[in-house]
Amino acid sequence: MLSPAAAYQQALSKGFKEDTAQRRAIESIERCYQALHSEQTAIQGVYLWGPVGRGKTWLMDSFYQSLQVPAKRMHFHHFMRWMHRRLFQLTGQADPLIQIAQELAAEVRVLCFDELYINDIGDAMLLSRLFQQLFAEGLVLVATSNQPPSDLYADGFNRQQLFPAIAAIEQHMDIISVDGGVDHRLHPGAEEQRYWVNNPKILAKVFADLNEKSHSKQILSDPVLLGGRCLNVALRSPKVLWCTYYELCEQPFAAADFIELCDTFTHILLGQVPKLTGSTLQKAIARGTEDSATMVVAGNRELPALSYQDDGVRRFIALIDECYDRGVPVYIEAAVPLDELYQQGALVFPFRRTLSRLEEMQLQRFTKKL
Repeated sequence: MLSPAAAYQQALSKGFKEDTAQRRAIESIERCYQALHSEQTAIQGVYLWGPVGRGKTWLMDSFYQSLQVPAKRMHFHHFMRWMHRRLFQLTGQADPLIQIAQELAAEVRVLCFDELYINDIGDAMLLSRLFQQLFAEGLVLVATSNQPPSDLYADGFNRQQLFPAIAAIEQHMDIISVDGGVDHRLHPGAEEQRYWVNNPKILAKVFADLNEKSHSKQILSDPVLLGGRCLNVALRSPKVLWCTYYELCEQPFAAADFIELCDTFTHILLGQVPKLTGSTLQKAIARGTEDSATMVVAGNRELPALSYQDDGVRRFIALIDECYDRGVPVYIEAAVPLDELYQQGALVFPFRRTLSRLEEMQLQRFTKKL
């Protein structure tokens, strides 16, 4: 098995574009790899952060695939889903987070997290203690993120709860910026259109073409049971789902439901996608905060501008994240061009990743067998 550095050299020989930021990341990953295979005890993990399309996931996967020690690689959404389920199973235990950390340490030497991103105070509080415990158990963490540790959960409510975890990450992981200035997802390639503007009939043709290729004759219009809720569809077959943005993203589905969706369908068609930047309702102001049994005066704190559409946009971001990670192409019929979908609002930063992933889906290389 090739080491990360050797895999990178091989990729360069096959046409990979030289990137000094990636080279720095490879050097750090290679140090971690060599330390793990020389049986050192105190080993620095690696935290790769930077804008979308800089090759962070490829770099981490090269590291993971080269390992000859027990390791687990998970998209961060999947890890959080697993952890919440395990916490439920351990209800009544004195300190379930310690038990989870010990279980993971007994199973693997290395944990690899792709797309580490925190936007929920509950998750921030859980992760703060869990990360500290994982490091205490001697686990080596390698992660990718669009943000440096110091910016995780930026502007989040009670963000100070995450500070111990951020300090632990910075102590136990090499923090590497991966930004060579080029979005490698957009390297030239044969195009395959999967995004249309104001073309309401196009998805019917796409649905028919995909099912002809898969030789599927089982076409249904009844809902799909997803996470205990009914998802209304336009049409579906065993491998292809066609529904509207309203039914999939404006209903109370969660990231775990999109995981289930990608377990079932290999191609997803999403129609009637509106312009996602809506009018701002308010600049929310947090004025006193109740801390345990004591009311404290926290002063005024301005929160990010919110739109009535942002709950749906969060689901849309989670959907595209999951589909991209699983190689499931999404075919979209929308009201506006791709670069006008979401231009301002509280979710501009995470939506950059969504935009880059949707742009890559317009290339033939992003495909999946029916």
